[in-house]
Amino acid sequence: MSDSSHPPLAPKHLGRSSDLPASPQAAILDYVANPRANELYLVRFAAPEFTSLCPVTGQPDFAHLVIDYAPGETIVESKSLKLFLGSFRNHAGFHEDCTVGIGRRLYDEMQPKWLRIGGYWYPRGGIPIDVFWQSGAPPEALWLPDQGVAPYRGRG
Repeated sequence: MSDSSHPPLAPKHLGRSSDLPASPQAAILDYVANPRANELYLVRFAAPEFTSLCPVTGQPDFAHLVIDYAPGETIVESKSLKLFLGSFRNHAGFHEDCTVGIGRRLYDEMQPKWLRIGGYWYPRGGIPIDVFWQSGAPPEALWLPDQGVAPYRGRG
């Protein structure tokens, strides 16, 4: 992981061929200067096909992730985020560890004004698990739309 006080600003993935990282720890997230650093605004990334592995059974787990953040001096480069999220495909971790770990790493490295992540996990064993984390109270006057993911209802 990079030094969180000095996020890299020279993208390593943008415009280049990049392989899927072997693990989340090996993934390099790229950050670039925020072109609107003086504005308060929200950025949303949705990853409706996120996958990881159950650390006990090795079976695949599936989630719809929604990441919202109010940028500070930098923004995350989307290709590097895609590769980072894809690196979880062979990562064994509980839903809570994956969701909170993704949010925490982005927050620590990017240093946005605010960040939240919703992990809407599909059921295994008959129980859906939804995991939510945020860095603190959102800035006043920041428009926060609903994350738009309906609670799991099964067939009904």
